[in-house]
Amino acid sequence: MYDGRKGSSSPFEQTVYLLSEAGRAVDRLLAEQLEDRGLTPAHQALLSTLATLGPHGRRDLVERLAMPGADAHRVLDDLLSRGLLQSTVVHIGGRQELLAITDPGRATLDLLHADASAAQDGLLASLTRGQRVELNSLLRRVCAAAARGVGRPGGATIGGSRAPAAGNGSA
Repeated sequence: MYDGRKGSSSPFEQTVYLLSEAGRAVDRLLAEQLEDRGLTPAHQALLSTLATLGPHGRRDLVERLAMPGADAHRVLDDLLSRGLLQSTVVHIGGRQELLAITDPGRATLDLLHADASAAQDGLLASLTRGQRVELNSLLRRVCAAAARGVGRPGGATIGGSRAPAAGNGSA
């Protein structure tokens, strides 16, 4: 039975479910915006990675991404054909292809960030500036806890200690 949290009798309105639902909705919205520009989330991930980390070897870049190699190569080739990335062959310890973001690639990434800001403004229009700042701060804390494994069975806990397992004789 649901534990009677304030404001709802539905267990699916617990914060964890609302975060998940909001995340999926935002992912869909951002994917639609990317599609309007002829891009995918994979295009943005590759541009962002190269903008953040600088030039990378193709093999190393593909290994860093959480997508199948064939898909990553297809997206990289598309970005190269659009002039958003530049490829240079270097001969250091063997032949390697070095990829770097171009000025048009950075401009595209800037447009994508502007699109995301516009989406954020629309989604958060009912919140005051202070509420937006507080929400951002709280979400950063939640994301940091999730990255540490807090909340998973066997994962870390906020205070660094675990509650005793049920039935182990601890009081």
